[in-house]
Formats: sequence, structure tokens, C-alpha cells
Amino acid sequence: MSAAKQVYHALRQQILDMTLLPGTRIIERDIAAEHGTSRTPVHEAVQRLAEEGLIEVVPRVGTFVARIPLDQIEEAMLVRTALEAAVVERAATRANSEGLARLRAILAEQHACVEANDMRGFHRTDEAFHEALADIAGFPGVWRLIVQAKTQVDRYRRLTLPMPGRMDGVVAEHEAVVAAMESGEALQAVAAMRDHLDHVFPVVEIARTFRPDYFVNHLPAGRPGDDA
Repeated sequence: MSAAKQVYHALRQQILDMTLLPGTRIIERDIAAEHGTSRTPVHEAVQRLAEEGLIEVVPRVGTFVARIPLDQIEEAMLVRTALEAAVVERAATRANSEGLARLRAILAEQHACVEANDMRGFHRTDEAFHEALADIAGFPGVWRLIVQAKTQVDRYRRLTLPMPGRMDGVVAEHEAVVAAMESGEALQAVAAMRDHLDHVFPVVEIARTFRPDYFVNHLPAGRPGDDA
């Protein structure tokens, strides 16, 4: 892997897991020193992240971790819900004992993460759960599309995991999806998945209330949630 790619992946992960918080100044020379490389690959990585909307370059001011755009969360969840509903409907009709056991094993890991208050591990197992559904459905490529669509959503999700009861609630919602699949109720599984994903926006508003500086709204004037 080239130096630019290494820096890109490292910075991207730090932004997504909220190690680098929205508004944090990005100083290329410091990052270059940290990674033991020149500033050229760092600059390339920063430009790539800027194209993805994760870094904001403000002329004559500086380079910063971008704030979380509320309008992109709305679009991403529209795409994700449509794709995940199709995935879980197909998975419910194709799931065998091996696939269901895989999902149950992931749920057990999630319960353990909740008990240990392991937010990093919880996020990892959450990703594993949804990826497993795509595999069981026979649509692993759809999961890759979902991953691309939900980049900004991941940042908000890491921000909200510390909320009391948030991780417990996610596990319960996952449990409902698996229970419906085990019963062979495809439509019930879809409904459970939609219910799971519909909980995103109320929690976004809570997160926005206590950390408004982490969010930005590019919605047209007059739309709900528009910044005054």
C-alpha cells in the first residue's frame, strides 16, 4: 500500500470513529511526521477525503474535519433503508441454520460489548451483523454500496453510542430481525429492519441538541431542521 493510501485509510478511520472530531484542524506537516512520510502523500490523502466530504478546505483559513451534514444523512438513510429492506427480505427466504447461527453469534458478541461498554467493538459487530445479512441474501455487493452510502451516518452513530440505552436498543432491534427470520416471516423481518433504521433521525436530533457544533445543514431554507 502506498504512503498516500496508508495515510488516507488512517485519517478516514479516525474521522469515522470520531477520534478526529468535527472542526478539528488538520495540519499536514504534523500528520506527515506522525506517519514518517513527506507532506505529498498526506496532501493527496487530504484531498481525497475532501472529495468525500469528510474534510473541509477553507481557503486562507485552514483545513478541518468537516461537520456532519444533516442533509446527507437523510439521503444516505433513504438509500440504506431501501437496500437493507430488500436484503433482509431475501435473506429471510434463504437463511439456513448456518446463517442463522452466524447472526446469533454476532448478537452474542454485541451483548458482550454492551456489558463491557465497548463502543468500538459494538460498532464493529454492528457492521458485521448487517454485512452477514447481505451475505446470507447472496448480495455481498449490495453491502459495499451501503457502506459507501452511509459514510456520514457512521460518524453520527459513533457519536450517539454513549447515550444511555442506545446500544441496548440497537441489539433489541437486531434481535427482532433475527427472530422474524427464524420464524420464516420475511415481511415481519423487513418491518423490523425498517423500524430499526427509522430510529436514526430521532437520535440525530438528540445528538444535534447537545453537540450542535458537530453538525451542519445544507437543506434549502424552509425545510425541517433548517439552520436559522
